[in-house]
Amino acid sequence: MSEQELRIRKIRNGTVIDHITAGNALNVMKILGITGKEGLVVSVAINVPSSKYGRKDILKIEERELKQEEVNKIILIAPNATINIIKDYQVIDKKRLKLPAELKGFPKCVNPNCITNSGEPVETEFYVVQSEPLRLRCKYCQRITSQDDVFKQF
Repeated sequence: MSEQELRIRKIRNGTVIDHITAGNALNVMKILGITGKEGLVVSVAINVPSSKYGRKDILKIEERELKQEEVNKIILIAPNATINIIKDYQVIDKKRLKLPAELKGFPKCVNPNCITNSGEPVETEFYVVQSEPLRLRCKYCQRITSQDDVFKQF
């Protein structure tokens, strides 16, 4: 067993989010609405060594599987993350996240005068300019939304 495996024990059932961009595990918890009051067993490792990225964060949530809507939001702050669904200590499904070139419906545009914020039935649409740190360009007003702007929306 490697040193890394000893830091967080295996879970019987639930979700493991691995390869979260270092320092963002708490933001992922915020996206998922995990406050610690839900009664879930949650393990967090921050800034653990990673041979691929240098450092990474890991989040293990027992007895919970993520909804696709939650996964779509996690992609914005952890574009290299891997989501593993665990049943009886075995990985039964593994998804490698990949930030798409365009996003629809989330996040909100930061421009208060953008048509998507005017009350009109227009869904937000962004082009991904840069993945890390995240920079999105609104399709309608061309305003850039940064990763910090996205964090403020959770």
